[in-house]
Amino acid sequence: MAPRVVSLVPSLTEAVAVSVPGALVGATDWCTHPAGLDVARVGGTKNPDVERILALAPDLVVANEEENRAPDLAALRAAGVEVLVTEVRSVEQGFAELARTLTACGAGSRPAWLVEAERVWAELPVPGVRRTAVVPVWRRPWMVLGRDTFAGDVLARLGVDHLWAGHAERYPRVALAELVAAAPDLVVLPDEPYRFTPDDGPDAFPGLPCAFVGGRHLTWYGPSLAEAPRVLAGALRAARR
Repeated sequence: MAPRVVSLVPSLTEAVAVSVPGALVGATDWCTHPAGLDVARVGGTKNPDVERILALAPDLVVANEEENRAPDLAALRAAGVEVLVTEVRSVEQGFAELARTLTACGAGSRPAWLVEAERVWAELPVPGVRRTAVVPVWRRPWMVLGRDTFAGDVLARLGVDHLWAGHAERYPRVALAELVAAAPDLVVLPDEPYRFTPDDGPDAFPGLPCAFVGGRHLTWYGPSLAEAPRVLAGALRAARR
C-alpha cells in the first residue's frame, strides 16, 4: 500500500501523481500539473498551512531545500511527520533525487517517463556553437541565475552559458545597467517565478534577442524533463529582438 503523501514542490507533485496513482493526498496551491489534480490544497510553497497538512495525516511530506522554508519543515518533523527534502543543482542530481523520492512514495520501479528523460539527456548532442546569456528570474529588483543552479545546468547542456554562473550567490541582484552592459548573445526570459512576457521584459533589453521559455521546462524536475531539451532548444532558436 502506497504511503499518504503531501507534496510541497510543484514538479514533485506532478512526478508523484503520474507515477504512484493514489499516493498523493495534498499539494500546494501552485501545483498545477497534472491537469485536474484532485487533492487537498495546503497553501503556498513558502507559506504552507502546517495544521492543514497534519490534518491530512500524511506518512510522508516531500519538499525541496530551495523552494520550502526550513521552519515549516521543522514544524512538520516536530509533529512526527517524515519529511523528505530534495536538493537539485544539476540534471543528473535531478534524476537521482526523483528516483529517491518516487521510491519513498511507493514506486516499485523507475517510471517510463523517467527512463525516457534519462535517455534523452544522455543522448543530447554536444552543442556546436555556444552562446552567452543573461537569465533574469525577477524584476523590481532585477535578479538573475547565479552559481550552481539546475536551470543553469539545463541551459549549459543546450549550449547557453549564463554570464553570472560564477557569482558567489545563486540568485544575485544585479543592476539592469550591468546586465545590459554585459552584452550577452541573448536574454532568456522564463515565465516563472516572475512571469516575463513579450510586453514585460524585452523593453529592458533593447536590441538584444530575447528567448521566452516555460519555467516548467527550465526549472522543473519531473515528467517535463523528457521533452525539455526539444522544447527549450526550439525556444532558444526562436529568440528575437
